[in-house]
Formats: sequence, C-alpha cells, structure tokens
Amino acid sequence: MAGPTYQALPGFRDFIPRECAIRNYLFDTWRSVARRCGYVEYESPVLEDTALYLKKSGGELSAQLFRFEDQGGRDVTLRPEVTASLARLVAEHQRHFPKPLKWFEIGQCFRYEKPQKGRGREFHQFNVDIIGEGGPNADAELISLAIESMLAFGFVAGDFVVRVSDRQAWIDFAKKYGVGEESVPEFLNIVDKVEREKPEELDKKLAAFGLTAELVKGFIADPANASEAYEAILENLTARGLGDFVELDLSIVRGLAYYTGVVFEVFDSKKSMRAVAGGGRYDTLVATISDGSVDLPATGFAMGDYVIRNLIEETTHANMQMEAWLQRNAANCEIYLVVADEEKRPEALKLLTDLRRAGICADLPINSMKVGKQFQMAGKVGARFALVVGGEYPELKLKVLSSRSEESGQVDNAVEWLTARLQEPDGPLLA
Repeated sequence: MAGPTYQALPGFRDFIPRECAIRNYLFDTWRSVARRCGYVEYESPVLEDTALYLKKSGGELSAQLFRFEDQGGRDVTLRPEVTASLARLVAEHQRHFPKPLKWFEIGQCFRYEKPQKGRGREFHQFNVDIIGEGGPNADAELISLAIESMLAFGFVAGDFVVRVSDRQAWIDFAKKYGVGEESVPEFLNIVDKVEREKPEELDKKLAAFGLTAELVKGFIADPANASEAYEAILENLTARGLGDFVELDLSIVRGLAYYTGVVFEVFDSKKSMRAVAGGGRYDTLVATISDGSVDLPATGFAMGDYVIRNLIEETTHANMQMEAWLQRNAANCEIYLVVADEEKRPEALKLLTDLRRAGICADLPINSMKVGKQFQMAGKVGARFALVVGGEYPELKLKVLSSRSEESGQVDNAVEWLTARLQEPDGPLLA
C-alpha cells in the first residue's frame, strides 16, 4: 500500500497531540523556572536580515542558514539562534529598562544540518540572558538557572554536569605560543573539536600554528589553568549549594565567534549525547550589532528541546515525572459525561456547560452512543472520571476509571462537588 503523498520535510516535525503535550511540558517547566528566578519573557521575529547573522557568528553557522530572497528582494534568513536577534532588540530598546536585563525567550530556530539524534533542522530553544552586567557573579547567576532547570525536570545530582571553561584562558594561551590574533578564531574552532578529532588529524591542524596535540591536551588537563573568573563562579555556586554540579573543562570553547569569556555546556554525566545546553559571555556582541552605539556586557545560554527530551526519556525518574505531568495535563478531558438515558441529554448538556465554565475540562459524546462504548471512549480520551447522567437524575454517579470504584452526588452541587473531587486522589472518598 502506497504511503501518503506528502510528508514533513527531513529534519522537521509534526506535533501530534502527545508530541505537542511533551513540548508544552518542556515550555511550562522552562517558563516557571525562569519566572521564579526573576527573568521576564520577550520574543523576536523568526525571520531576520541575513546580515545580522553574518556580522559576527563564525564557525559553521553561516553554512547552515535557511537563507533566501523574499518578494521584496531582501536577503533574509530563518533565525538559526536567538542571541543576535536579542542583541539587535536590546540595542534598540535598552534605554527603556533598568539594568541588568534578565530576559528569557522560548522559540523556534532553524539550521540546515544533518538530522540525527538530538538534532533536527527546526527546533525549539529556551534562551536566557543577562544584559548589562559584567563579571563572574552574573555568569554564576546564569549557570544557577541552567542547573535549576535541570532539577525542575526531575534530574538529580549525578545525572548531569555543567562543564565550565573560559575562552580568555585560550586567548592568553594563543598569545603565549605566538598564534596571531587574526588566527585565534580558527584555532579555537580546532580546540572546540579536540575531543572528537582523530589524533592524526588534530596534530595536522595544530601543526599549522606551531603547536602539538600533547601541548593543547596538557593545557586542558591542568587545573592550574583555571581562570580567576572560573574560581569566582565556583565560589558563588558553592555558596548557593550548587557547586557539586560544576567542573572545570577547558576543552569547552563554544563554536560561535561572539563569545568573549566564560563559556559552559551542560552534559549528561555519561556523555551519551551532545550537550543539553550551552552558552557563555558575549560582551562585545551588542556593540557589534549596533555599530558601537550601544555597548553592554552580556551572558546567556540556550537549551534545545531535542536533547533535553532525549535525556528525560532515558532517565527513569525524570521520565516518570514527565509522564505524571502528561497524565494530569495532556488528557482530552478530566470528566467524561456518560449519557445513560438519551432523554436526559438536555440536562447533561447543561451540566457540561456548567462544568466547563467552572474551569473543569469536560466532554460528552456528540451523538447517541451505547453506554458501554461511552465508557470505552472515556478511557481512550484519558479521562480520570466518568460522570453518569441517567434515569436516576438528579442523582449522578461518578466512576473512577482507574479503580472502577463509584461515588454518588447531586446535580444541585455538582460543580462544587466535582471541583473538590478533582483535587483528591483517584481512589474513592471515605465517609
């Protein structure tokens, strides 16, 4: 049998109800953590002037753009990340806000790269930034939010680690060993891949700078090369009770050229997948985007939906928490009205309206249906309760679908009764 004529493009996703519910779980968790940490939400356009991303991105990004000319002849790009858009937005509007700006955004990004586990061509990101505050205390504040986000998803100590580095340490290294300033971005791109590169290829690339893999790996392995900024961040996070989640890893440099100082990535402890989140300090980007008219230090990070979902599903306790959330929030309804007597359908419809207006998620069969099939439908849509409206009306029967137990109530106080009942466990209430 032939398949459908049209399917989603490679690397793009359809969000059927369960997929949409999982996405909502991620969004709700991100949003709640950001808000309780004092961040406010913003949004920027999905489509931007291509020049915005070419100005100072570097690495592989410029080759991964979904770039085209629109009907007005403009060179435009679907945003591959949000930091450049944020820098543009801040440069234009920052005078209206007290500093520092603590802003977050949850939005869609696009990159033309090979689809694989943890990576697609469209994805959603949680972007968090502190603008207008330099120094390691701001970096520690940002990293603490990344840690709090992981804990909010149900991960615990031992499940993940924040690997922190400082690009300035590498810039000093490059200067010490005679790497020209113009060659530093290329050198940092090599360091960024040092863990993944074949030894012979790594030696070949480093030889162009008069360096060896042994020298570079020796620098990475020596804790004495930690910067003062890293030590201050560790002290700050330790005071918060979060120091054990952090470790020094000088192999982290991040691929985008706009990073200027401390950088970090969040990994699962087994390193079984790519980074869950990553970011760092980018003190010159706002000035670059605004051609020097606004100069504000900044630090930020992003967490994508692909990898965090994979890690949740592969971590038992985090997955159980997500499934419990889905059970509470992703069902078609909480209470399914079973019309056991069609003559009582008008009464059932009125009760349905009353429940919905009270904020209860309720539904009933649109047309006449056998009672047995109505109970089956209640189970299929994930309802917690089936409310039977039948010949006993105004008495109502409430069946707990998980336990098949039954309770009774009256239509006169049905809204109050059922509102309270939804706050109770699914077992029968004891008299």
